[in-house]
Amino acid sequence: MAKKSKKAKKKMPLVYKPIGFALGWTSGTVAGMTFQKTWKVIRKEDDAPDALDRDRGWGEILLAAAIQGAIFAVVRSAVDRAGAKAIERSTGTWPVPDQGGRD
Repeated sequence: MAKKSKKAKKKMPLVYKPIGFALGWTSGTVAGMTFQKTWKVIRKEDDAPDALDRDRGWGEILLAAAIQGAIFAVVRSAVDRAGAKAIERSTGTWPVPDQGGRD
């Protein structure tokens, strides 16, 4: 039975890859929508500044990038963690073999 458990643990990262990909895509979409709504509340504008937008200043561009990055990181971490916990609850195995960070 110990061999079966070790094999299951080795296969889990492979099984989790497509799930992790789907969760990553979903979290990116959610983060993008959240950022757009946040920017609209902060600046009362529909579109956030782009780094190559000639009419926007450094401060506005860097503020938008910082807010977008923070929202993306929080949403991605929350979705990744929730997915990993769900896998652990359903299989009894943590979906990644080591305790390290993302690739």
